[in-house]
Amino acid sequence: MSIIVNLDVMMAKRKISSSELASKIDLTQANLSILKNNKAKAIRFSTLEAICKALHCQPGDILAYEEDDTV
Repeated sequence: MSIIVNLDVMMAKRKISSSELASKIDLTQANLSILKNNKAKAIRFSTLEAICKALHCQPGDILAYEEDDTV
């Protein structure tokens, strides 16, 4: 199982840069990059809330679940 972070897609839809979003949600650009590149192992609800508020979206617009093909 894996959770996919579609943050870059939502940022493109909202026409917002990484640096602009990082400053709006008080997150370093390095940590935002980790989220965007699906390298994060966890995300705080407060961070998710701040992202959703800044991008005017729902958590489901950013996060998606994909089942692994292996059994």
